[in-house]
Amino acid sequence: MNDKLLALRLFVRVARTGSFSAAARELDLSQPSVSRIIAALEEDVGAALVTRTTRAVALTDVGNDYLTRVEAILSSLEEADHTARGSRELRGSLRVAMPASFGVREIIPLMPGFLARHPSLNVSLLMSDQRQDTIKEGADVALRLGDLDDSSATARVIGRTQRLIAASPRYLEEKGTPEAPANLAVHTAIVGPAGTSSGTWSFQKDGQSVSTRINCRLTVSYNEAAVAAAVAGIGVVNTSLWGCRAELASGALIRLLPDWKIGEVEAHGLFTPGRRPKPSARALVEYLIAELGR
Repeated sequence: MNDKLLALRLFVRVARTGSFSAAARELDLSQPSVSRIIAALEEDVGAALVTRTTRAVALTDVGNDYLTRVEAILSSLEEADHTARGSRELRGSLRVAMPASFGVREIIPLMPGFLARHPSLNVSLLMSDQRQDTIKEGADVALRLGDLDDSSATARVIGRTQRLIAASPRYLEEKGTPEAPANLAVHTAIVGPAGTSSGTWSFQKDGQSVSTRINCRLTVSYNEAAVAAAVAGIGVVNTSLWGCRAELASGALIRLLPDWKIGEVEAHGLFTPGRRPKPSARALVEYLIAELGR
């Protein structure tokens, strides 16, 4: 990578992370090296691009305009390189943001096939159950579950799965198996990030809709914790098939009220707004559409 290209990539990461040290870690450089490169870039441009304080790095007005133009240039350059190769080979790096549980359970098992197709591509998976800021994280594409709240971004549906409720065999032996939604009123509920309202759960069957009040004893912010709590016999969990597929297959959890529908969960591939999607980001989304649809 030539000096100017490295400087531009560093500037983008400094701008998006608001930190010289974070950009240094991402590109495996020392913080003093990053500072020197950004200072040299500012000298070359002939204007201050960032302002430095003891706590953070912020862009100047010139820096904000420069960032918009540089990101477009870098995206176009990668597209040009890919087109010039005249093949489906993908190179460079791909940063993918996703929920941790969904990533571990559904996406990582599919990654060997994608990586085998593109041996020259390096992939970074940014995994967190907190919804990530794709621009700040420098993500090329984000995988999101449920409703989207960013109308300015381009998104593709990559898959759908059922919502369900389940409990452990031990819990059902002690508390009994509910035969209808109304029976859940006497059961203990576990609500996680994939769950619906902690006050009521809604079910549909044959055009009929029923809402049942639940006794929520445990609320967690992490799907794995909700499923683990159900396996431990604490109560009934409301999650998606993606969230507990392995436990259902092993018998650690038993699906309840299978004739009643609770709705679906959609997964989206969300491209970072304001940029042309990378060829590798588009390729991953197409691959996941095919694989999750099996």
